[in-house]
Amino acid sequence: MKNTYLTGYLPLFSILMFSLSFSVYGTGVLTELFKGIGIYAGMREFLSDLELKIFILIVLMIVCFMIFAALKLIAETINEVALLFFSRDKEGEALTRVRSGSLIYFFGSLVTIVSLSSIRGLLIIFAVTSFIYFIYFVMKVSTTLSAGGTVGVILFEITVWSAMISAVLYVVIRLYNGLLASLPILEQLPA
Repeated sequence: MKNTYLTGYLPLFSILMFSLSFSVYGTGVLTELFKGIGIYAGMREFLSDLELKIFILIVLMIVCFMIFAALKLIAETINEVALLFFSRDKEGEALTRVRSGSLIYFFGSLVTIVSLSSIRGLLIIFAVTSFIYFIYFVMKVSTTLSAGGTVGVILFEITVWSAMISAVLYVVIRLYNGLLASLPILEQLPA
Protein backbone atom coordinates (compact mmCIF):
# COMPACT_ATOMS: atom_id res chain seq x y z
CA MET A 1 0.00 0.00 0.00
CA LYS A 2 1.41 3.36 -1.02
CA ASN A 3 0.98 6.09 1.59
CA THR A 4 0.75 9.59 0.11
CA TYR A 5 2.07 11.11 3.32
CA LEU A 6 5.27 9.02 3.32
CA THR A 7 7.34 11.92 1.96
CA GLY A 8 5.63 14.63 4.03
CA TYR A 9 8.70 15.30 6.18
CA LEU A 10 11.15 15.66 3.25
CA PRO A 11 10.52 19.37 2.56
CA LEU A 12 11.50 20.19 6.14
CA PHE A 13 14.70 18.14 5.88
CA SER A 14 15.46 19.67 2.49
CA ILE A 15 15.05 23.19 3.84
CA LEU A 16 17.22 22.35 6.86
CA MET A 17 19.97 20.83 4.70
CA PHE A 18 19.99 23.71 2.20
CA SER A 19 20.00 26.16 5.13
CA LEU A 20 22.88 24.34 6.79
CA SER A 21 24.93 24.25 3.59
CA PHE A 22 24.49 27.94 2.85
CA SER A 23 25.07 28.80 6.53
CA VAL A 24 28.34 26.87 6.73
CA TYR A 25 29.61 28.80 3.72
CA GLY A 26 28.28 32.08 5.14
CA THR A 27 29.96 31.47 8.51
CA GLY A 28 33.36 31.38 6.86
CA VAL A 29 32.62 34.52 4.84
CA LEU A 30 31.28 36.47 7.81
CA THR A 31 34.17 35.40 10.03
CA GLU A 32 36.66 36.73 7.48
CA LEU A 33 34.60 39.91 7.01
CA PHE A 34 34.45 40.52 10.77
CA LYS A 35 38.20 39.97 11.03
CA GLY A 36 38.80 42.35 8.14
CA ILE A 37 36.81 45.21 9.62
CA GLY A 38 38.08 44.64 13.15
CA ILE A 39 34.87 43.47 14.87
CA TYR A 40 35.96 39.87 15.39
CA ALA A 41 38.48 40.67 18.14
CA GLY A 42 35.82 42.57 20.10
CA MET A 43 33.35 39.72 19.73
CA ARG A 44 36.02 37.28 20.95
CA GLU A 45 36.02 39.12 24.31
CA PHE A 46 32.53 37.74 24.98
CA LEU A 47 32.65 34.35 23.24
CA SER A 48 35.30 31.79 22.42
CA ASP A 49 36.20 31.14 18.79
CA LEU A 50 34.03 28.02 18.60
CA GLU A 51 31.09 29.65 20.38
CA LEU A 52 31.26 32.64 18.05
CA LYS A 53 31.27 30.46 14.94
CA ILE A 54 28.36 28.40 16.27
CA PHE A 55 26.46 31.61 17.08
CA ILE A 56 27.03 32.95 13.54
CA LEU A 57 26.04 29.56 12.09
CA ILE A 58 22.77 29.49 14.08
CA VAL A 59 21.86 33.05 13.10
CA LEU A 60 22.58 32.32 9.43
CA MET A 61 20.61 29.06 9.62
CA ILE A 62 17.59 30.91 10.95
CA VAL A 63 17.82 33.49 8.17
CA CYS A 64 18.35 30.84 5.46
CA PHE A 65 15.53 28.71 6.88
CA MET A 66 13.15 31.66 6.63
CA ILE A 67 14.24 32.38 3.05
CA PHE A 68 13.89 28.76 1.89
CA ALA A 69 10.58 28.30 3.69
CA ALA A 70 9.27 31.46 2.03
CA LEU A 71 10.50 30.23 -1.36
CA LYS A 72 8.71 26.91 -0.81
CA LEU A 73 5.48 28.70 0.10
CA ILE A 74 5.75 31.00 -2.92
CA ALA A 75 6.56 28.08 -5.24
CA GLU A 76 3.59 26.03 -4.04
CA THR A 77 1.29 29.03 -4.47
CA ILE A 78 2.56 29.69 -8.00
CA ASN A 79 2.15 26.01 -8.90
CA GLU A 80 -1.40 25.89 -7.59
CA VAL A 81 -2.38 29.14 -9.30
CA ALA A 82 -0.96 27.80 -12.57
CA LEU A 83 -3.04 24.65 -12.14
CA LEU A 84 -6.10 26.75 -11.29
CA PHE A 85 -5.77 28.63 -14.57
CA PHE A 86 -4.75 25.81 -16.91
CA SER A 87 -5.67 22.40 -15.44
CA ARG A 88 -8.82 20.40 -16.12
CA ASP A 89 -8.33 18.60 -12.79
CA LYS A 90 -10.98 19.66 -10.27
CA GLU A 91 -10.21 17.10 -7.53
CA GLY A 92 -6.53 17.88 -6.89
CA GLU A 93 -5.15 14.65 -8.34
CA ALA A 94 -2.30 16.56 -9.97
CA LEU A 95 -1.09 17.87 -6.63
CA THR A 96 -1.13 14.38 -5.15
CA ARG A 97 1.00 13.10 -8.05
CA VAL A 98 3.53 15.91 -7.60
CA ARG A 99 3.95 15.35 -3.86
CA SER A 100 6.73 12.76 -4.26
CA GLY A 101 8.78 15.42 -6.08
CA SER A 102 10.04 16.51 -2.67
CA LEU A 103 12.57 13.70 -3.06
CA ILE A 104 14.25 15.79 -5.76
CA TYR A 105 14.89 18.66 -3.35
CA PHE A 106 15.93 16.22 -0.63
CA PHE A 107 18.61 14.64 -2.82
CA GLY A 108 19.62 18.08 -4.09
CA SER A 109 20.10 19.26 -0.51
CA LEU A 110 22.29 16.24 0.20
CA VAL A 111 24.43 17.02 -2.87
CA THR A 112 25.20 20.50 -1.49
CA ILE A 113 27.51 18.84 1.02
CA VAL A 114 30.12 18.46 -1.74
CA SER A 115 30.15 22.22 -2.37
CA LEU A 116 30.30 23.79 1.09
CA SER A 117 33.25 26.02 0.16
CA SER A 118 31.76 27.55 -3.00
CA ILE A 119 28.72 29.83 -3.16
CA ARG A 120 28.67 29.38 -6.92
CA GLY A 121 28.47 25.60 -6.48
CA LEU A 122 25.71 25.90 -3.89
CA LEU A 123 23.68 28.22 -6.13
CA ILE A 124 24.20 25.98 -9.18
CA ILE A 125 23.09 22.90 -7.22
CA PHE A 126 20.00 24.74 -5.98
CA ALA A 127 19.18 26.03 -9.50
CA VAL A 128 19.68 22.60 -11.11
CA THR A 129 17.55 20.97 -8.41
CA SER A 130 14.80 23.54 -8.97
CA PHE A 131 14.96 23.04 -12.75
CA ILE A 132 14.72 19.25 -12.37
CA TYR A 133 11.73 19.69 -10.06
CA PHE A 134 10.10 22.04 -12.58
CA ILE A 135 10.49 19.42 -15.35
CA TYR A 136 9.11 16.77 -12.99
CA PHE A 137 6.18 19.02 -12.06
CA VAL A 138 5.26 19.70 -15.70
CA MET A 139 5.55 16.01 -16.63
CA LYS A 140 3.36 14.88 -13.72
CA VAL A 141 0.61 17.47 -14.24
CA SER A 142 0.65 17.27 -18.04
CA THR A 143 -1.93 14.46 -17.95
CA THR A 144 -4.48 16.94 -16.60
CA LEU A 145 -3.51 19.64 -19.12
CA SER A 146 -4.17 20.17 -22.78
CA ALA A 147 -1.23 21.05 -25.03
CA GLY A 148 -2.14 24.73 -24.68
CA GLY A 149 -2.50 24.29 -20.92
CA THR A 150 0.98 22.79 -20.68
CA VAL A 151 2.44 25.73 -22.58
CA GLY A 152 0.37 28.07 -20.38
CA VAL A 153 1.70 26.52 -17.17
CA ILE A 154 5.30 26.75 -18.39
CA LEU A 155 4.93 30.36 -19.53
CA PHE A 156 3.06 31.32 -16.36
CA GLU A 157 5.76 29.85 -14.12
CA ILE A 158 8.60 31.44 -16.09
CA THR A 159 6.87 34.84 -16.21
CA VAL A 160 5.99 34.95 -12.51
CA TRP A 161 9.42 33.78 -11.33
CA SER A 162 11.20 36.16 -13.72
CA ALA A 163 9.10 39.09 -12.51
CA MET A 164 9.70 38.24 -8.85
CA ILE A 165 13.44 37.76 -9.24
CA SER A 166 13.73 40.97 -11.29
CA ALA A 167 11.80 42.93 -8.65
CA VAL A 168 14.01 41.59 -5.83
CA LEU A 169 17.21 42.34 -7.78
CA TYR A 170 15.96 45.85 -8.55
CA VAL A 171 15.22 46.55 -4.88
CA VAL A 172 18.60 45.14 -3.78
CA ILE A 173 20.48 47.25 -6.35
CA ARG A 174 18.54 50.38 -5.37
CA LEU A 175 19.24 49.77 -1.67
CA TYR A 176 22.92 49.11 -2.38
CA ASN A 177 23.27 52.29 -4.47
CA GLY A 178 21.38 54.31 -1.85
CA LEU A 179 23.64 52.96 0.88
CA LEU A 180 26.77 53.82 -1.08
CA ALA A 181 25.47 57.30 -1.88
CA SER A 182 24.78 57.98 1.82
CA LEU A 183 28.29 57.12 2.99
CA PRO A 184 30.14 60.35 3.86
CA ILE A 185 33.53 58.81 3.16
CA LEU A 186 32.88 58.74 -0.57
CA GLU A 187 32.48 62.53 -0.63
CA GLN A 188 35.97 62.95 0.87
CA LEU A 189 37.76 60.89 -1.79
CA PRO A 190 39.51 62.91 -4.51
CA ALA A 191 38.02 62.59 -7.98
